[in-house]
Amino acid sequence: MIREGGRPVAVLPVSLIDGLDPLGQLRGRYPLTGQELGLLSHVWHCYDAGLPELSDESCLRAAVGALRELARDQGAAWYGFVNVPHGSPLRAGLTGLGFPAVHIEDRFQLDLRGLDSVESYFAALPRSGRANLRRNRRRATEAGVSWQVRPAAEADLAEIGGLCAKTAARHGTGGFYPTDLFTGFVAALGDLAVAVEVRQGDRLIAAGVCLRDEIRFHAWACGVDYDVVGGFSPYPLLHAATVEEAIAEGRAVFEGGRGNHVFKLRHGLSRLALDACLLEV
Repeated sequence: MIREGGRPVAVLPVSLIDGLDPLGQLRGRYPLTGQELGLLSHVWHCYDAGLPELSDESCLRAAVGALRELARDQGAAWYGFVNVPHGSPLRAGLTGLGFPAVHIEDRFQLDLRGLDSVESYFAALPRSGRANLRRNRRRATEAGVSWQVRPAAEADLAEIGGLCAKTAARHGTGGFYPTDLFTGFVAALGDLAVAVEVRQGDRLIAAGVCLRDEIRFHAWACGVDYDVVGGFSPYPLLHAATVEEAIAEGRAVFEGGRGNHVFKLRHGLSRLALDACLLEV
C-alpha cells in the first residue's frame, strides 16, 4: 500500500512464486532457468497486470522500491511485473526506472459496442470465421448438443474444474486448477462469476468460467473435451455462447484471454501485446 500524507493512493498485489516461470515464457528472454524464486505482480493467471490507482512517477518509484525490498527479504532472485500491457503508462514508467520490457504473450479483446445479438457478431466477422461458427452451431444442434449459462455457484464447479485441469494439462499447467481451491474461489465470487456449459447429452464437453465487471466480460478459464460425435468442434460452440452472453449483458468489451492466436484472430478479436518487466534482486 502506497500512502501520501496518510492517504492511500496505490496498492500493488504481489505473489511469491517458487519457480517463477510456470508458463515457460521468461526463460530464453531473461538469463534464468525458470525455477528461481520470484516476487511478481499479481498472479500469472491474470493477463491484466497493473498498479491500481497509479498516480505519478513518485508513486511508482515507491511501489518498486517496496517490491525490491520485499523480494530481498523473502530471498527472491527476481522481482517485477508480468503481463504488462504494451503501450500502457505502467510499462512506460517501469522502463523509465530501468526495467527492460520484453514481449512474452498476447491477450485478445473484442469490441462489443454496436452488437445487439450473437447473429450481429457473426455477421461482422470475415467470411471464414462467420461460416465456422454457424456451421458448428448447426452440426452440434443436429448432434444433440445443448448449452446454458448460469451463475457459477449453481454449477458443478468440481466437474468444470476437472475439465479445465485436463485441458490445461496438455500444456503442462494442469496444476492451475486444484479442486478445492478452484471451487471455493469461484463460489466465493458470487454474481461476479458465471458458468457456460456445453453438453452432448448429459456429458460435459466444454465449459468456461467467466468473470464480469461493469464494462468487460472475461473468458477466464475453460476446458474442452474433443471426443465428440457429429462433425463439430466444442471450442467454437463455447466461444460463441460466451460472446452471446456478454452481448446479452450489455458489456462493452469481451476479454478473450491469452493464447490460441489463430482462432481468435479468425473470429474478430484483436491482440494486445503483454510484456514482462523484471530485474534481478
